[in-house]
Amino acid sequence: MTPPVVDVSPMTETDLDWVVENETALHAVPWTRGNFEDSLSAGYSAWVMRLDAHRVAYAVMLHVLDESHLLNLSVAQPAQGVGIGGMLLRFLFEEARRCGASQMFLEVRPSNQPALALYRRHGFRSVGRRKDYYPVVGGGREDAIVMRRDL
Repeated sequence: MTPPVVDVSPMTETDLDWVVENETALHAVPWTRGNFEDSLSAGYSAWVMRLDAHRVAYAVMLHVLDESHLLNLSVAQPAQGVGIGGMLLRFLFEEARRCGASQMFLEVRPSNQPALALYRRHGFRSVGRRKDYYPVVGGGREDAIVMRRDL
């Protein structure tokens, strides 16, 4: 059996229909197409992971001085639970180092237990909390857990 071919390449405009479709399916309060377009036009580090030429995940990172900030990491539902998120995170760690980062930060919803578990497995530790950071469908706000990892 041939092992799957994994490729991570820069996100482009041609990826956006797929990215936005998955973003909407994955998140109660998704990023908009405009959020992704703005990230691309601002030069953020945006990536799409393919497995055997099929898109399975995407991520957006911002690099500032010696820090990288993971803004969005999402794995398409059919590809969840098989290690894709971890593979993409390891790629992002290398990319952040290549850009001169010595640490990575992110925010995550306390209610997003799968993401919290993924980040903890890959060395992130909680360093703070942002009160009322995330909007909640139907009104209200949810805090964000701020996490950090040395690179």
